[in-house]
Amino acid sequence: MSTATAAGERSTFFTDPGMKSMARAMLGRVHTGAADAGEALTTMDRITDGDYASWEREWEATADRIAAIGDDCLRRCHRVSGRNALLRAATYYTACVLVVDGCDEPETVLTRTFAAYRRCWEQYLGLLDNPPERLDIPYEGTTMPGWFFAADGDGPKPTLVMANGADGALSYLWPGYGSEAAARGYNVVLFDGPGQQRMLFERGVPFRPDWEHVITPVVDAALRRPDVDPRRLVLYAVSQGGYWGPRALAFEHRFAAAVIDGGVVDVSAAWRDLLGPDLMAILDAGERDRFDAAIDRATPNAKRVVAWRTKPYGCPSVFDTHREVLRYRITPEVAAQITTPVLIADPDGEKYFAGQPERLYDMLPGEKELVRFTEAEGAAGHCQPMARALAAQRFFDYLDDRVGLGSPGPERLGE
Repeated sequence: MSTATAAGERSTFFTDPGMKSMARAMLGRVHTGAADAGEALTTMDRITDGDYASWEREWEATADRIAAIGDDCLRRCHRVSGRNALLRAATYYTACVLVVDGCDEPETVLTRTFAAYRRCWEQYLGLLDNPPERLDIPYEGTTMPGWFFAADGDGPKPTLVMANGADGALSYLWPGYGSEAAARGYNVVLFDGPGQQRMLFERGVPFRPDWEHVITPVVDAALRRPDVDPRRLVLYAVSQGGYWGPRALAFEHRFAAAVIDGGVVDVSAAWRDLLGPDLMAILDAGERDRFDAAIDRATPNAKRVVAWRTKPYGCPSVFDTHREVLRYRITPEVAAQITTPVLIADPDGEKYFAGQPERLYDMLPGEKELVRFTEAEGAAGHCQPMARALAAQRFFDYLDDRVGLGSPGPERLGE
């Protein structure tokens, strides 16, 4: 782990950009109890900077240890202690899943760690005071797996549909902003869509750009429930969901408001930014075999990133994936159809989609709000990973105001 202590570098942890980003995201989850600072830091201390097999090995060791603690607590009838440990173990297993392509036997590691993640995550859910219901969402002759977290109390409630990014686990959404929503009186819907987690790893269903065909079945499933208020349905979409969310909103108009964390206009820009001018020229010239051969000569770490990022698109080659991802764009014609009030998060240091939150904001014709998250606030980086409390406050104040959950504070003495 990096020992840099200069101003602005104390939260770097690693010099490797991918490890640095994932380390910050892990520490951000401490806020919700999905990780513990000491467990995370001691694990990172054991990792060799830039060695992704080392990353996987050490996080899996920590996950196994914490999972065993959780199992032991449950055997001794300590339900809350066991539940909390299983959630942390699930989080640590997801850190392994993200880097399997840096391991010697990636499919073996993926199968093992994803199964361990699911076991801990689903056991944790069953131990909640108000456990969620499994939700099988009809989708093109099959189903999408999901969960419905019912709010306390009787009658129809405002409901938050949460759309994940390219490689996020559902446990990133709950107990993150999902539990923040529940504390405010929302039902919460989580699901894996095409190319995400269970749909990809267990069913082999890849991404698709026309996400309205994903979100609309989720909305239909939610609105079949009597405890969902159809007038108070809201959307949260994160990371690459910053493309899928707006795309869906252009065609699905039953949401009262949406939070896009953060906005994405052109997914392909992040892919092209990874290429130097020589590779760009080969790609643009349509030289498929030459392009794929050049990618195959890349460094092991670059090949790891490419292998992981191309997997969900289901294309036969890296060249084909680059061509496919060109379809993942919000055009002015699509943006013009978005009528839902939208908040767009725009953090300093956005490394994947720099400048795109503001571009999306400028394209939207209706009610909209661009919310900056700054380095000075400790809120920089893709999806402001270490400012979860600040982001929750801003996101839910916005949503609450639009579904009638905002209320005045207590009167001050003497008034």
